[in-house]
Amino acid sequence: MSSKNLDGHNRWRNKTVAFRVSPEEDAQIETAVRLTGLTKQDYIIRRLLNRDVVVQGNPRVYKALRDQLAAVLDELRRIEAGTNVSDELLDTINMIAAIMDGMKED
Repeated sequence: MSSKNLDGHNRWRNKTVAFRVSPEEDAQIETAVRLTGLTKQDYIIRRLLNRDVVVQGNPRVYKALRDQLAAVLDELRRIEAGTNVSDELLDTINMIAAIMDGMKED
């Protein structure tokens, strides 16, 4: 096995866990992964084990935040008078707000 299969505690990661999600759920997961800057594996493991997901600022996270904010702005412009806001959009807005709030603390 290669060293990339070791976790942060020097344990081998040789078990596979797989599950199915809808296209909408996949989009939400992908958005969260991009906004945190973690790998999908690390993000899902932290969420499943109820650990904190700490966003480390870097150019990739900055670009993901910028792109996601642009997408949210486009979606909000499409929505008439704030009605018909999807739960996925609200979740994304809340995640972006939490990340931006955490950036203020640094």
